[in-house]
Order: sequence, then C-alpha cells, then structure tokens
Amino acid sequence: MKRILGIDYGLKRTGLAISDPLGIIASPLETIETKNLLNYILDLNKKEKISVLVIGLPLNLKNKLFDIEENIKEFIQKIKTYLPEIEIERIDERFTSKIARNFLNTYSDKQKIRRKKENLDKVSASLILQSYLERK
Repeated sequence: MKRILGIDYGLKRTGLAISDPLGIIASPLETIETKNLLNYILDLNKKEKISVLVIGLPLNLKNKLFDIEENIKEFIQKIKTYLPEIEIERIDERFTSKIARNFLNTYSDKQKIRRKKENLDKVSASLILQSYLERK
C-alpha cells in the first residue's frame, strides 16, 4: 500500500511524518535540513511509494498566511515537476508546534529530548498528518 507523508516545512529544518500502510496512524519520521528535502522525498518515494504529501498551511490567528508560504509554494512546484503523480494536500498547521512542545514536555523524561528542535519538528509533522488522516 502507498504511504502518506506529512511535512512541517521550515526555512532551515523540515519535520517529516509518515502514515502506516493503511493510512490510519501518523508517526514522526525525521527532521532534515530543508535544502535536502526534495532529494530526501525522491529517495523515500522509491522505497515507500508515497501517494499524498500533506503540507502544513502556515496561517496566523487572523487567517493570514505567513511569509514562508512563498517558499512552500516554490517547493510544491518542484515536487509537481519531479513527482507529478503525487497528490498535494494542505492542512492548517496553527498550534501544531505548541501542541508538539506540550506533548514532548509531558511524555519525555529527558530534558535533552524535549529541547531538541528536531524532535519538535517531526512531532509537529505527525500532528499535521494525523489531522489529515482523521479528516479523510
């Protein structure tokens, strides 16, 4: 079965999460440098056969897009060029970082794990993906 990939896009780092084969559960996958994102997804697609990319939509409380949206749109165009068969979905990502931070603070014993920004990014990606999975 094909997988669904969740993306919490950042200027420096991007968090990734992946669905189980049935498309029910999202799991944090990796946090990578954004400059390596396209190649990472191309390689991952060869192994996992991704059917959908779910990318966070960076809205503020007034429903206005943050400036990073321009970077995300450029990334989406690249994906469409290299992987035209993959569907792109967008999900409101408001509060995902705050929820992820609360989750890590609650369920992680080690301060070192809680402080690593990489963990925050991939947990945020899993929240974005899980939100999508619950809606479909």
